[in-house]
Amino acid sequence: MDDNFYQKFEGGSSKSNFSGSKILIPFISGMLGATLVVGTCFGIPSIRNTLLSDNNTESNSSVVTQVSSNATQISLSDYSDTAVYAANKALPSIVNISISYDVSVFGMTQSTQASGSGVIITSDGYILTNNHVVSSSDSSSYYQVSKASKITVSLYNSDEEYEATIIGTDEQTDLAVIKIDADNLSPAELGDSSTVKIGEFVLALGSPLGLDTSVTSGIVSALERDITTDDGTTYHVMQTDCAINSGNSGGALVNGNGQVIGINTLKLSGTGIEGVGFAIPINDTLDVIQQLIENGKVLRPYIGIAGSNLSENTAQRYNLPVGVYVEDIYEDSGAANSGLKKGDVITAIDGTTISTMDELDAVKNEKEIGDTIKLTVYRSGQYIDIEITLTEMP
Repeated sequence: MDDNFYQKFEGGSSKSNFSGSKILIPFISGMLGATLVVGTCFGIPSIRNTLLSDNNTESNSSVVTQVSSNATQISLSDYSDTAVYAANKALPSIVNISISYDVSVFGMTQSTQASGSGVIITSDGYILTNNHVVSSSDSSSYYQVSKASKITVSLYNSDEEYEATIIGTDEQTDLAVIKIDADNLSPAELGDSSTVKIGEFVLALGSPLGLDTSVTSGIVSALERDITTDDGTTYHVMQTDCAINSGNSGGALVNGNGQVIGINTLKLSGTGIEGVGFAIPINDTLDVIQQLIENGKVLRPYIGIAGSNLSENTAQRYNLPVGVYVEDIYEDSGAANSGLKKGDVITAIDGTTISTMDELDAVKNEKEIGDTIKLTVYRSGQYIDIEITLTEMP
């Protein structure tokens, strides 16, 4: 299938700018014979011999070097044992997810299958994965892909398959929780992603290209990346050079203790690009998981507008201030009942100056449903304040 079938991402933040490259959600393998771009992870170069060549003791000894006040030891002799331990601890908690769906091309419908990965989070069958694995649909002028009609889960070292039900999905964070009817499963041990360091050893576990329970190794390449999609959704992720391919989505990024520190979600793909993958930090998933299990969705405060960013150049051209231009106001929302109008330019929220929708949402998302916010709005040559009561996002 044409590459456009996959959802594409452009780096759109000051922290991460990938102009001219494509970021593909490593969705699910097997979609209409799609051409696969397979990255290769070559692992650690043979620097161990260099480090141990002079005045070396036995091969199993550790090499200790004072490199900085923050890092005092380099040990490569136990690298393999660490990987073996972490993989064997985490693998029983990783599942393969098979999805059945329909594809309609020029009016002809065909059933097909794809696969992704998931992480067991409770012993009674709750599984964390990506929203795009189990609840993705796509369409164009000549094809349409349905949502999943059947979801099947297979466990580590088991031929038994379980039909899964979707408990909740959240498109904004690209997370979902599904459940199978099973007991005495092996839930993953969750780590603390706030303590992760750049350069830390990690493994990516999942089912790339349908190859169940595969393990690749690497390091944490960067933290605090903001990756913005074509539709404006921004994901807050950590970067890794572990090989991540189609089917890895929803699988685990684990540390040397076998603890899950992230959910593999994105990869950067293009000519000359290798080893640039992204995972959602596990700490960012905890509240989402709880809300998906309890409510089937994430409850978020909602203003009720469609807006576009007015850059400095655009604002000057139309003699407007920099801010968020209100393009539309949705019915039955706080904005609809507040006196806000199309054509208004929002320049501040609760006294905090904003210039983009992301900045507006960042302040709004710190509020609760039912809270009242005050927007500073430019209209017809003057600034006015408008109070809006936040409602629940539909």
